[in-house]
Amino acid sequence: MNNALSGLRVLDLTHMLSGPYCTMILGDMGAEMIKVEPIAGEGTRKLLATDPEHSIDGMGAYFITLNRNKKSIAIDLKSEDGLALFYSLVEQADIVVNNYAAGVPEKLKIDYPRLAEINPRIISCSITGFGEQGPGAKRPAFDQVAQAYGGGMSITGEDTSQPMRAGIPIGDLGGGMFGVMGILSAVIERYQSGRGQHVDISMLDAQISLLNYMATMHFMSGNNPQPIGNSHFVHVPYNSYPTADGHLVICVITDNFWHNLKGLLHCEALEKSEYDTQPGRLADKTFIDTTLADIFHSQSTAYWMEKLNAQRIPAAPVNTFSQALNDEQVLYRNMVVDLAHPNGQTTKGPGCPIKLSRSEESAYTPAPLLGQDTQHILSDMLAMPDDEIDRLRSKGVIA
Repeated sequence: MNNALSGLRVLDLTHMLSGPYCTMILGDMGAEMIKVEPIAGEGTRKLLATDPEHSIDGMGAYFITLNRNKKSIAIDLKSEDGLALFYSLVEQADIVVNNYAAGVPEKLKIDYPRLAEINPRIISCSITGFGEQGPGAKRPAFDQVAQAYGGGMSITGEDTSQPMRAGIPIGDLGGGMFGVMGILSAVIERYQSGRGQHVDISMLDAQISLLNYMATMHFMSGNNPQPIGNSHFVHVPYNSYPTADGHLVICVITDNFWHNLKGLLHCEALEKSEYDTQPGRLADKTFIDTTLADIFHSQSTAYWMEKLNAQRIPAAPVNTFSQALNDEQVLYRNMVVDLAHPNGQTTKGPGCPIKLSRSEESAYTPAPLLGQDTQHILSDMLAMPDDEIDRLRSKGVIA
């Protein structure tokens, strides 16, 4: 397979979401993924594992999705033999990823300075809630903590009375995405220096970065922005509107789009000359939104989308999951793929969003059973004799 990251070997110590999402993307792009799990298994194995609607043969949707394209080896890193075994794997690896709480890698003796002594080319990445340094580094964090602390929740929702998190876990996923970027930056730099380095990813840092131009606006004005639902603080109309059978959004960001919309709707109330430019529309935002809501509610979403698309007005239906995951563009882009269980059963899940012109499309091997590759990895990768593997297994060092 001509995958973009073929030849890179990753030791994956991650759990839950932010770390596994990072390593999932690396695996999708062709890196060899070795998931190093505790003897009892990574905690995500238990999530939804007994839910009859969201599991296959004791493996839940979390694990099936996030751990595709990975091998599993189970090691007791807290034992002397287990730690020595992990160090042997580090000698043969390129990248080590974890999302333990700050300070845990040092306690486990798997922090970057120790790993670099074993393999100077090793690249390590830690994804934590608040980063590994600083006065708040030791605070516990999960997705919603990062969303709240990073300011994004303060502008999500209809008003300030009820802060609202993003529907997708952008706190966790943001940390995972920036983890991928940091790791690949370190890989590129290693081609120049010949040495590895450590990548320190903070979920909070990621959320602050995603505030982007709105943070700059705050520094300029001194004002805290307020939640405004689905509307926009500059563009009008830019909002969601009810239809006869659902909702749609339109995003009029230029005056030309406004003129196209007027030509489509033939509504006398919207023909005021002051509406022909953005300042006039912004000044009467509530009236315009209310008028459009009444108009769009008269017909189905499909009816309006056909009309809006014909006029090239930026618009979209507010899709449910079933609608989005069956959309012809989504399917054409191979963004719905088969995900298999080791027993041969399959379900479907999201594909890889990174498309490269020469490298082959991602393939998806099943998420592994606990420790299913232990024997193979130790015998092939480390050339360990069977009697030594049996000894480690009998001592409970591996599973």
